[in-house]
Amino acid sequence: MHHGPAQVAVRREYEVRSEDDLLTVRHAVRAATVECGFGLVDQTRVVTAASELARNAYIHGGGGTLSVELLKRRGADGIRLVIQDEGPGIPDMGAAMTDGWTSGSGLGHGLGGARRLMDEFHVDTRPGIGTTVTVARWTVR
Repeated sequence: MHHGPAQVAVRREYEVRSEDDLLTVRHAVRAATVECGFGLVDQTRVVTAASELARNAYIHGGGGTLSVELLKRRGADGIRLVIQDEGPGIPDMGAAMTDGWTSGSGLGHGLGGARRLMDEFHVDTRPGIGTTVTVARWTVR
């Protein structure tokens, strides 16, 4: 169900360059989900997706940035996360989306898990240029 175009009400950006940054991102995304009006279950879904994606950018992409956007559209509020890195890119998207696939660290829930936790999911990856993952979740679906 589409409720019209989304307007970005608030946009914040965070560096993802250290373990401390990963913790900062978790807290920032949790606060943003509360601000957006999500219930506890959806807060946890969004924070979990953000954690997985930020960790991927940090470990595989050599660090990057996370943009957190609070969205408004008729009948719903939402949150959009955009994680960008300038790493080597994802050589095999099919494998990367498979549950349990891991390149050696992490839970192996990364991209596939994030896709299931969010309402919208898009990956743009180019070898040698980096990866951008954009996900969104809405209060009303």
